[in-house]
Amino acid sequence: MGLRTGERVAILGSYAPSLINFRGPLIAEMIARGHRVVALAPGMTSDVAAALRALGAEAREVSLASNPLNPIALASSLRSLERMFREIRASALISYTIQPATLGVIAAARAGVPTILPLITGLGYAFGEGKSLKRKLSRGGAILLYRWALAKSSVVIFQNQDDRCDLERVGAYRPSTPSIVVNGSGVDIDAFHPLPLPATPSFLMVARLIREKGVFEYAEAAKRLKARHPHARFALAGWIDGSPTSIRPADVKRMSEGGVEFLGKLSDVRPALAAASVFVLPSGYREGVPRSALEAMAMGRPIVTCDSPGCRETVVEGENGLLVPPFDADALCAAMQRFIADPSLSARMGRRSRTLAEEKFDVRTVNRAILEAAGL
Repeated sequence: MGLRTGERVAILGSYAPSLINFRGPLIAEMIARGHRVVALAPGMTSDVAAALRALGAEAREVSLASNPLNPIALASSLRSLERMFREIRASALISYTIQPATLGVIAAARAGVPTILPLITGLGYAFGEGKSLKRKLSRGGAILLYRWALAKSSVVIFQNQDDRCDLERVGAYRPSTPSIVVNGSGVDIDAFHPLPLPATPSFLMVARLIREKGVFEYAEAAKRLKARHPHARFALAGWIDGSPTSIRPADVKRMSEGGVEFLGKLSDVRPALAAASVFVLPSGYREGVPRSALEAMAMGRPIVTCDSPGCRETVVEGENGLLVPPFDADALCAAMQRFIADPSLSARMGRRSRTLAEEKFDVRTVNRAILEAAGL
């Protein structure tokens, strides 16, 4: 497998801004190698389209089903994507997040795209904890879509071993299909560089505001620690979306009353990271490898996160951070307390975080692995 210079490569995401924020360096590298890139996603605003054109890519709006449990909507998205791929006549597709990595792959195979690479960037809500009917239906639908799609893939790109093993266990991935594991989406270690730690113990969590991310556990730990250490700071950056488990504005208000400083959705997280001495992500969500943690590592911040798929990839226990069980406010509080009791931990573990970011998570290294797998 290998594409000649000048071939068309389609890259498909589920949210247009992510093409810049998460895949901009990958797009730029493909263009630098002489390929013609067509970037596809819903929500293609004029600003995002202009940013993609500035990289040298073509930008196109596509439609994806808003309800993954609606078979009529899924079929409509499949037909729309197939028409788009036939029109583009791409030689390769790189797709990421669940609908692009399933529906997009199936549509590309039907359209005759020769090289298809889905990036499994976490298994998300469908594979999370819980036994509600909606989650069971979501999991069953996701397994079926993955089974169809991954069988049609040229190479499947995982971000952690847990996802590969779990999809294989439920029959959604067969080892006969080639695959690789890369270190997340990578991080730009030049744009995210170390800065001095603040004098006051300061904690920062950045996440979508959904229950599985551990927002309530973080707020509870912050409330307890603030009572003992009034000088410590606890910040939360994120946004409420339409997820089935989104927290409510009233919840955010109660967290603020308990000592959490709510920063809202940030267009640039670096000032917030610079003001923090420790990054916290107590997520039980099925992450790929959380980009927010990689950005914190690159800026020389220690990590407190969960011993759960994707998250555990960011921590060497006791070296650059601490791992706690998911949904355990007591353990999270104890881990955060260690950094207040011994401020030297932040500096020591933060230096190790930066080293790991350089050695494992440099976006250039990650992108080279993806492009080598794609024959690009």
